[in-house]
Amino acid sequence: MSAPGPAAPGPTVPAPTRRRERPSLRQAVVEDLVAVVERDPSCPRWAAVLHVPWWAVAAHRVAHRLHRRAPLRARLIAAAARLVTGIEIAPGAVIGRRFFIDHGIGTVIGATAIVGDDVTLHHRVTLGSRGWWNLPADPGARRHPRIGDGVRIGVGASVLGPVTVAAGTTVRAHALVLEDVP
Repeated sequence: MSAPGPAAPGPTVPAPTRRRERPSLRQAVVEDLVAVVERDPSCPRWAAVLHVPWWAVAAHRVAHRLHRRAPLRARLIAAAARLVTGIEIAPGAVIGRRFFIDHGIGTVIGATAIVGDDVTLHHRVTLGSRGWWNLPADPGARRHPRIGDGVRIGVGASVLGPVTVAAGTTVRAHALVLEDVP
């Protein structure tokens, strides 16, 4: 009777990599432009490039790619986008694919926010922290919300702190979200 040999290897599943999941800069910007055409009924196809919030998102895509290796450049791009569009998106914020901001004036997205794919924000939405007086002890900790895929956030809503809004949720206009939304 012989001793059993090593177990036959099972199927290997490649571990997901961030690089594979992340589209190229060009692909991400084009997908955002398509989202403008699909989600804004007042925007004809030819006018999508004139949609001001799209420019803020496109600038963020560039700033986000630079924020670790050229943080000053990333901040300058974000500041210029804020001055031109009235939309503030921190370079460190992670924004998913096909992101759409309708109107956008006064929209703020904080540095540790994570926004899923196919998310729609309306104007004056804040994805922010709860304030400097309420910061976590760990400077690297998440201070801003995590927004799931397919979420819609209405006009003037504020989602504050390290909360999670589940996929497919609609946050109504002028809502104040301070706890997880299942």
